[in-house]
Amino acid sequence: MKKIGFLSFGHWSPSAQSGTRSAGDALLQSIDLAVAAEELGADGAYFRVHHFARQLASPFPLLAAAGAKTKKIELGTAVIDMRYENPLYMAEDAGAADLISGGRLQLGISRGSPEQVVDGYRYFGYAPADGKTDADMARDQTEVFLEVLKGNGFAEPSPRPMFPNPPGKLRLEPHSPGLRERIWWGAASDATAIWAAKLGMNLQSSTLKFDESGKPFHIQQAEQIRAYRTAWKQAGHAHEPRVSVSRSIFALVNDMDRAYFGTGRAEEDQFGYIEPEKRAVFGRGYTAEPEALIKMLAEDQAIAEADTLLLTVPNQLGVEYNAHVIESILTLVAPALSWR
Repeated sequence: MKKIGFLSFGHWSPSAQSGTRSAGDALLQSIDLAVAAEELGADGAYFRVHHFARQLASPFPLLAAAGAKTKKIELGTAVIDMRYENPLYMAEDAGAADLISGGRLQLGISRGSPEQVVDGYRYFGYAPADGKTDADMARDQTEVFLEVLKGNGFAEPSPRPMFPNPPGKLRLEPHSPGLRERIWWGAASDATAIWAAKLGMNLQSSTLKFDESGKPFHIQQAEQIRAYRTAWKQAGHAHEPRVSVSRSIFALVNDMDRAYFGTGRAEEDQFGYIEPEKRAVFGRGYTAEPEALIKMLAEDQAIAEADTLLLTVPNQLGVEYNAHVIESILTLVAPALSWR
């Protein structure tokens, strides 16, 4: 069995061809799609966070609203860029959203991806310490975030507080028990996947990974997952980890599907550079009639290794069409692969 959810970037554009012409459209339709996905039996509604872009950016109001409108579906991010975050303030926001949802948050965090602006985190008031990189800063802030999520007191109470305090040092409130075990790290390399395992975070692996062997994307990603699980076992954590992978998968079942995605062009991995001297591999998409799609997906080693699959959705095509995309995979593809 495999959990299946969707991942939305929340794109919006004032273009007449877009179903989301404003940030408000993108946010409200994201909530509606979470509700629709839950009704279809999907397991998760996940959202990407990109700053300075016409996309979703501030996840916690969205997660809280979706949590209030749904009952069972997991609500998550993939991913929040920790270079931009105050880890203590983030812990308060995350705790509140998790409590509103009844403990359904699955927060994916990471160092982030190439940005819309140069060193955007500096506009938010953050900069790497001397001798450290922005990636170091993201990992440092992550470790602070993980520590305060444990709910241990660390702040010295005032001798003259406005309100009575419980005994001892104070923790951040609201605290949501169990959230610490529902934090995921978006890893683009084997090394950061192993680091995440040591810290007891679940693993998110997207459609992009640093090229570490020249092998096909799904094989490199499967090797990353196996390295992560080995490191997890060696760390001796008490609970089992979770692993998600993201894919663009479209079943061609009607004329609209074929008009949007039935290009007939071969889909294959792409190798290139996302940063100077950092070669990456971008995973292929999967688009075909359901029977052909099933055969192709059965050969994807990383999907086989993961317990959670996130379907990237074209959110600008509207809630109804995206619900159709999700339903097609849940009903026509997943059962044949023993995912459901």
